[in-house]
Amino acid sequence: MSHYFSSEPPARSREREVRVVLRGRPMTAGTAAGVFSGGRLDPGTAVLLREVPDPPASGLGVDLGCGWGPIALAMADAAPGLRVVGIDVNPAARALTEVNAHRNGLAVEARAPEEFAGPAPIDVLWSNPPIRVGKAVLHEMMRTWLPRLAPAGEAYLVVNKNLGSDSLHRWLEQELPVTVARVASHKGFRVLRVRPART
Repeated sequence: MSHYFSSEPPARSREREVRVVLRGRPMTAGTAAGVFSGGRLDPGTAVLLREVPDPPASGLGVDLGCGWGPIALAMADAAPGLRVVGIDVNPAARALTEVNAHRNGLAVEARAPEEFAGPAPIDVLWSNPPIRVGKAVLHEMMRTWLPRLAPAGEAYLVVNKNLGSDSLHRWLEQELPVTVARVASHKGFRVLRVRPART
């Protein structure tokens, strides 16, 4: 069975248009079946965008698992001087993210994980991570991306309590050189702030 987190999803059905409000700004976006939350703004994403502070004005911002791009769009809208990159294994998601950024007058790049290698540290990372890929894949994502945070960088992750937010919190603190704090809890979703551990 194919899933939205597959790099080879089924043929994308016809795009549909949705109207959303991202951190106070109304936007119009295209979505499609075969892409995460293809018909609406995911409730966890809505909680994340309500709770995160403004991103830095410059540097590098990453939306990990961007789907059709709502987190990347919100980040780019809040900080026009920030380089914003949406990361997703799904080519349909990457295409939608770039189209949606263009239609709303925003600058967002969309890349596959393997296309975004390099030394640049990440100043801010926002993510509604794909929990349903399973712990092994999720943990590998965290091991790959969170160590790339700049010394003063921050990551904000939203995870449903019933899908393991508390166990992920513990795992991050035990396995990675980071500090983790739960900064919000709303409608069953936890928002975790991750920072590099001070050495």
